[in-house]
Amino acid sequence: MSFLEVKHLRKSFPSPDGSESSVVDVEGFSLESGAHCAMQGESGSGKTTFLHLLAGILKPDEGSIILDGQEVSQLNESARDRLRAESVGYVFQSFNLLLRETALENVSLPLMYAGEPNAKARSKRALERVGLGERVGHRPGQLSGGEQQRVAVARAVLLSPPLLLADEPTGNLDSENSAQIADLLFSSCRDQNIMLVLATHSHEIAAMADTRLHLDARPSASLAPE
Repeated sequence: MSFLEVKHLRKSFPSPDGSESSVVDVEGFSLESGAHCAMQGESGSGKTTFLHLLAGILKPDEGSIILDGQEVSQLNESARDRLRAESVGYVFQSFNLLLRETALENVSLPLMYAGEPNAKARSKRALERVGLGERVGHRPGQLSGGEQQRVAVARAVLLSPPLLLADEPTGNLDSENSAQIADLLFSSCRDQNIMLVLATHSHEIAAMADTRLHLDARPSASLAPE
């Protein structure tokens, strides 16, 4: 069983006046396999920073992040890169697809990097599961916003990472597509026993999660149950 645990996490950045402003201040946070956590807060409250800390993109000033027994913040840069590749999926608001590649090629990239000989076949099945079996040869510019995000979700869960981070994944979508993508994210993580931490402004989407957390936009921010 996978497990994520955060303790006494702090991250600050310099303010314009030269002082340090605390962006993330988290006393405690944990998840187990298949659990969903929706994180909310105003713009600038540190949601993206917190996700970047969980992914090992940023290192905290204090505290610990333990993913499946590994202390993420103590790993060197190459080890954190390897951890992200093997254990963390990421879904962005802006889709982050390669514009010159087809949906199939975008999804198959993680498998190809991993040396998977059946990358294209597995990727095609992943696209079929998200309802894009007839769109595998289309490039992002030929897909709607909702379809592009389905491609991104298929790519993120393809290797069944222990942890999936989603940063405002429905922020560029209309209400109908937002609901569909949220359903897809939660069901995909539930079916594959993936831990999900999702940042969202939508109260409807947040209500779908097992746990709802709120990040305050203030000089010393904190993450606490709603």
